[in-house]
Amino acid sequence: MSAGTTGDDRQIGSRPTRRQLGRTALALGGALAITPFPAGPADAATSATGASASGHPTLRYGAPERAGLLPAHLRQLVADAEVFLGPSPKHPWYAGAVLLAGRGGTVALHQPLGMAVRYQAYDERTDTGVEFPAGQQIPMAKDTVFDLASVSKLFTSVLAVQQIERGALELEGKVAAYLPEFGGAGKQDVTIRQLLTHTSGFRAWIPLYSAPTYEEKLQLIWDEAPLYPPGSTYLYSDLNLISLQLVLERITGHALDALLHDEVTAPLGLRRTRYNPPASWRPRIAATEDARAPWSGLDRGLVWGEVHDENAFSLGGVAGHAGVFSDAWDLAVLGRTLLNGGAYGRARILRPESVELMFTDFNTAFPGDEHGLGFELYQHWYMGAMATPRTAGHTGFTGTSLVLDPSTDSFLIVLGNSVHPVRTWRSGSAPRVAAGTNLARAVPVRPPHGRTAWFSGTASATTATLTLPALDTASAGPRLRCALWWDTEPRSDVLVLESTVDGGGTWQPVPFTTTRRGSDPQEHPAGSVTGWSGRRWYRLTADLPSARRLTLRWRCTTDRLYVGRGAYVDGLRVETADGVLFDEARPADRARVEARGWTPSAD
Repeated sequence: MSAGTTGDDRQIGSRPTRRQLGRTALALGGALAITPFPAGPADAATSATGASASGHPTLRYGAPERAGLLPAHLRQLVADAEVFLGPSPKHPWYAGAVLLAGRGGTVALHQPLGMAVRYQAYDERTDTGVEFPAGQQIPMAKDTVFDLASVSKLFTSVLAVQQIERGALELEGKVAAYLPEFGGAGKQDVTIRQLLTHTSGFRAWIPLYSAPTYEEKLQLIWDEAPLYPPGSTYLYSDLNLISLQLVLERITGHALDALLHDEVTAPLGLRRTRYNPPASWRPRIAATEDARAPWSGLDRGLVWGEVHDENAFSLGGVAGHAGVFSDAWDLAVLGRTLLNGGAYGRARILRPESVELMFTDFNTAFPGDEHGLGFELYQHWYMGAMATPRTAGHTGFTGTSLVLDPSTDSFLIVLGNSVHPVRTWRSGSAPRVAAGTNLARAVPVRPPHGRTAWFSGTASATTATLTLPALDTASAGPRLRCALWWDTEPRSDVLVLESTVDGGGTWQPVPFTTTRRGSDPQEHPAGSVTGWSGRRWYRLTADLPSARRLTLRWRCTTDRLYVGRGAYVDGLRVETADGVLFDEARPADRARVEARGWTPSAD
């Protein structure tokens, strides 16, 4: 990792912070009061398939239909991922990838693509990769092992939450209480929670690899002063999880790699997950970067079978922020464990309430940077349409990602070697976004009436409209009724109900009310909705303007960046005191609807 990069593939400040939905958590003296929230990890698991004798779902392969997924969208997930093996836009985003997706206890997709080892070097003069001879290149396989980079932070976080659960660590405890050396340079008030949620004030990273000895590396951390007062700012930093590693090793008396084995990988049977894989694993490991200055902090040549991150390498390959190697299946087991509320088969590594802490937004003061303990939440920039206020995940600089959606009990692993042969060939998270959106589309949205509903689609930088024919609403009490479902990127992508009385010259918003059984009505005075509706259909009513020729339309607008799952409208009906003016259930009326960008969908 060179100067200016964080432990995953984000530049600090490179993405907008425009999302503000989530749960409220109140930390008081190390205890947490959690607001009730439907479909938590433990709850979602109760309906999953593939349960073991102990009642905790385990994974097995099965058809998409068994998982309640639509096969066409899984096929599209693979097709879209294959595109990024080619110019994206100039160079491949990755040399290869392994995709794994499923729901409940069923793995419905497990697909390798491209090459695990393709290049032996990078030629910076021509900006080309120097390929191995064809006979020495290694294709991706389902069990290819990847350097997870910052996805490693999730394992460190699980280990920390275990210690919180056992009472050895307090969430609101001061780091310096466990690690006195840490307390200098203005860090005396930094808490364990702030390390786990990246609110300690630490800068993104420092070059620990520049210090020759382990003791001198630690001294750099002891001497490091926060850029911001602890708790005042969100700033993603590798130093948070490195510091947490030091706390865990101090309070347990065990090295981090031993803790990982004893507390996580051995109980869950993760046979392909560890720090510092042995040389015998090398043919099954995806190669990473031709690491040389100026893009790398260390001159190492082709990094293959050793950790890519320079700081983790300098720490002996075992670090809290990076260094774990794993394959897609093992990551899926970890994900299934957390969606189960901390158990897998007969093994339990966390209690359900501990998992809740990992899926609870502690960063409500920092909209757009929602974060549980270790897990990022509600991040459209790599989760795509899978993002909800409860969707948890993480990315890694080498091209890896894990996304868990408790609301649909689904999981997605995208493992790519995107720094092979050099980190500068890829930018952004387009393959992850595409995969997340396709998996979200694979979870059906069933219309409340009939077989199809109008669907806005999930394209970015698009306006879709659904327009009813002109109606005479001059009679008393004109009203629109329909069913509405929406999930859009908050504030950026908006669904609006509007009307015109001059043939489309001017449009005015139409206020409406949404209701669902067991909940209070919600007023929408601006005639619009945005964000996440909870994957539920709502009944909509709207009092309409009185006019001889009133035209109604729905307009769904997305920006150029990220999208949610989209919007659905079903069962449109306009009536007055004198009778029904329009009813979507009547074929003749339905034929008069004009849709631009909208499509009838049975999803």
